[in-house]
Amino acid sequence: MINWTDKFLLKESIYKNPLSCKGDVQNYVLEGEAELTFENGRMRMKNKLDHNLGQIANYVLWCDVEFGDCVAYTWDFYPVSEPGLCMFLFCGQGINGEDLFSDKLAPRNGVYDQYNKGDINVLHLGYYRRLGEELRSFHVCNLRKSYGFNLVSQGADPMANVIDAILPYKLILIKHKKDVLFAVNDLTVLEWEDDGKKFGPIYTKGKAGFRHQSPMVAEYANFEVFNCEAVNH
Repeated sequence: MINWTDKFLLKESIYKNPLSCKGDVQNYVLEGEAELTFENGRMRMKNKLDHNLGQIANYVLWCDVEFGDCVAYTWDFYPVSEPGLCMFLFCGQGINGEDLFSDKLAPRNGVYDQYNKGDINVLHLGYYRRLGEELRSFHVCNLRKSYGFNLVSQGADPMANVIDAILPYKLILIKHKKDVLFAVNDLTVLEWEDDGKKFGPIYTKGKAGFRHQSPMVAEYANFEVFNCEAVNH
């Protein structure tokens, strides 16, 4: 894979949030139950419910802003403790184009089926997967398109386990029309071109958020979204 900077150019910043204190996320929407703390000047996400409860212990924290197409999401990622799984959801909206937070949609509380088999469309990137022996022994990043549980792209995960990690990891996720690209510390991990047919129409806008599968604990900082454009050669 070529470097993402050879394909896309970041333009102006359209959203910036340091995620450094409770006030920074006062308008965010939490689905499920979680502990959000900021003792290190970064947002720490931890499950509030007992991990043994299964899916009900998982959760999603949505940014309250809707983003359009041709954008790059960037954030600093600090894995704190494993096992668990971290995801980034984007282009989230109702299957009929409703706002993700519309009262016309069924309530959601972090249970995964609600996000891939419910009444919403969303793209979801599983980028730090350390849950179960199989996921811990062979690290990959998965990109899925829902409605449905459609695996559309996969790439090797270059991030170390917590004990060996040099933090933070600088993550960038680009959504540009039919193209999706994900990179860690500027290393391209996966990319995908949506044909708009096999898994339904291309998604062009929606909400974005962070999802944890318990008992993962991780911190986040410097969440920023840029307009971007394709580089013409």
